[in-house]
Amino acid sequence: MATSWRSSLEVYDLARGTVRVVFRTPRLIEAPNWHPSGGFLVNGEGRLWHLPEGAGALQPIDTGPLTRCNNDHGFLPDGRIIFSCHAADQGSGIYVLERDGPRLILSDRPSWWHAARGDCIAYACARGGDRVVRIAEIDLRTGQERVLTPGRAHHDGPDYSACGDFLWFNSDATGHAQIWRMRRDGSEAVQVFADDRVNWFPHPSPCGAHVLYLSYPPGTEGHPRDLPVTLCLMTPEGKNRRQILDLFGGQGSINVPCWAPDGSAFAFMRYART
Repeated sequence: MATSWRSSLEVYDLARGTVRVVFRTPRLIEAPNWHPSGGFLVNGEGRLWHLPEGAGALQPIDTGPLTRCNNDHGFLPDGRIIFSCHAADQGSGIYVLERDGPRLILSDRPSWWHAARGDCIAYACARGGDRVVRIAEIDLRTGQERVLTPGRAHHDGPDYSACGDFLWFNSDATGHAQIWRMRRDGSEAVQVFADDRVNWFPHPSPCGAHVLYLSYPPGTEGHPRDLPVTLCLMTPEGKNRRQILDLFGGQGSINVPCWAPDGSAFAFMRYART
């Protein structure tokens, strides 16, 4: 029997080990962030949406002429929304939503925002006319971009450690996507562990105690949607790795930072089997 919903926004409580359904909709929505004013920020149908706490409906966020927003979005430390969006026939660009509308902050494309720390943002990008995806960081005060991962491997999904000294990311440098960590200058890059599963989107908790990541079945190519996947936790040292939740999801489940500000819970998307 078909379900009445396509997308289910849910919250996992670490202390209780329980899952709470926040919102379900027949629409396809993705990538929940914890919203500073309460509720969650998601994307769907090329737009950004706010789901206020306790609300029964999504509220559209005005992004002006930008109507091809993808699932790489979140917040700067001052609370402004930062997001990635395609424009015309160009690749994905990174924008900040100002009072008078969206402002392009990075002219080089394609670029996909993933995390913010102070005046810096970390993102995935392709440069120099090739299709190799690498990790980069830019200081918004100076506009200085630093591409941090050389070589031909695919590097993606960067997020800052709680202390701010490291970037976590996934890379297929050793064959298939695994979880890595490096210093913010690109040095001391290490694969944190190795297994046969395809692992994406590491997100360190704000409290510094955990790293959440998405794990696909062996042999998965890229990070597709609508597959049986597993959400996993480990310590920042790569110890005590454990599978905490099996679900139908993948692309859109935890693409961007999804932890509650105090690190007590995280949000994710589950999808119906259609």
